[in-house]
Amino acid sequence: MKTELILVGKTTDRHFDAGISDYASRITHYMPFGITVIPELKNARNLSEEQQRTAEGELILKQLQPQDTVVLLDERGKELRSLDFARWLEQKWSTSRRLVFVIGGPYGFSPGVYARANEQLSLSRMTFSHQMVRLVFTEQLYRACTIIKGEPYHHE
Repeated sequence: MKTELILVGKTTDRHFDAGISDYASRITHYMPFGITVIPELKNARNLSEEQQRTAEGELILKQLQPQDTVVLLDERGKELRSLDFARWLEQKWSTSRRLVFVIGGPYGFSPGVYARANEQLSLSRMTFSHQMVRLVFTEQLYRACTIIKGEPYHHE
């Protein structure tokens, strides 16, 4: 199974970018993994929040294939402990051809993206910057891979 992470806008903080790149390379030891960056909208300041969500949503939907299992990282999504996320991921490995996680822009997702999604997960009830969510998520994905393989990265 291929796993893809779709991001709206590039990671601008070099420290976060280095961490994300590190975890992404580690993840590839366990499964095919890629990151797709959707460029930030031009003249976004001239668009309303709804117009931004709609435009970003169209770009996200273009990246998706009909058979994809699409999981939005969303503050209203289901929260899982790391061990539960690992079990969830393992189950998805056996039932999905391509698992796509999506981190949206600053105003969230359009109704069309919500409608296309199969599930929503939340990393926390707290709000994080989109830059930080990328790092936290890639670390959690790596952690889940090590839990599934029984490696000593996670301590419980």
